[in-house]
Amino acid sequence: MMTRYGFAVLGLLILTPGSAIGSASAAELAPFAPHRAIYDLSLGDATAGSGVTGITGRMVYELNGSPCAGYTQNMRFVTVMTNQDGADTVSDLRNSSWEEADAKKLTFSSTQYQNDELADASQGDALRTKGATPVVGVDLVKPAKKRVSLPTDIYFPMQHASTLVQAAKSGVKMFTANLYDGSEKGEKYYLTNTIIGKAFGTGTNASPGNFKGADRLANVESWPMTISYFEPGKDKQDQTPAYELSFRYFEDGVTSDLKIDYGEFSIKGELKELTFLDPGKCPATKDGQ
Repeated sequence: MMTRYGFAVLGLLILTPGSAIGSASAAELAPFAPHRAIYDLSLGDATAGSGVTGITGRMVYELNGSPCAGYTQNMRFVTVMTNQDGADTVSDLRNSSWEEADAKKLTFSSTQYQNDELADASQGDALRTKGATPVVGVDLVKPAKKRVSLPTDIYFPMQHASTLVQAAKSGVKMFTANLYDGSEKGEKYYLTNTIIGKAFGTGTNASPGNFKGADRLANVESWPMTISYFEPGKDKQDQTPAYELSFRYFEDGVTSDLKIDYGEFSIKGELKELTFLDPGKCPATKDGQ
């Protein structure tokens, strides 16, 4: 989540960290709906030189929590990739994270297997501290114990997702942010550029999709979004992204119509089943609300 990514669009609203929409140092998570989503994965586009002739697989994503207690994300992403010689490679990626409500802390764990052998693992905690000199530091446990420093304007995943919803509802069309989720051995972050399209319709004439549970989304606002991931540094923004992620994003946190574009090939994710889970609890206020 390729082609060269550069934009010059007249009248385009541009949002950057620290603007009125939100900042990396102060976050308020959106009231996302806890849910479980199951996607069928398949090969999208592939160039002749990619060596990829087929992809099948499944992704299961689960979100739990609340805007006051924070959110837990669990994902399993399994693919079988076939090359031009007919050989298959089975990849099994498992991610788990918990993000504090005020985006002060991110706890993450990730493991990846290829053909049943462990290929990569990362685990640790990222903590944002305030004061005269704000610091975002990561204490890694895997692949080895290590301390990593991040830019102070870094966004964590749920904080970023909340900000995208707020941006879309405010009419913002582009959002740029440094994003960290603990992947890439826990040492790397990406400069992301998100393009937000015109909102889809809602109501009886709207069609959120044909998947099981789609009826619950008929009156939920949604937008087409594309996130391009670049190597860190503002100077890299006009270069080719490492990958691009396109999707339809619903206000309650549900995602459909996935496409992950790696340049030489892409993976499509079709939402097949959506199950809403018990909502997270928030303590009552003093007036009982």
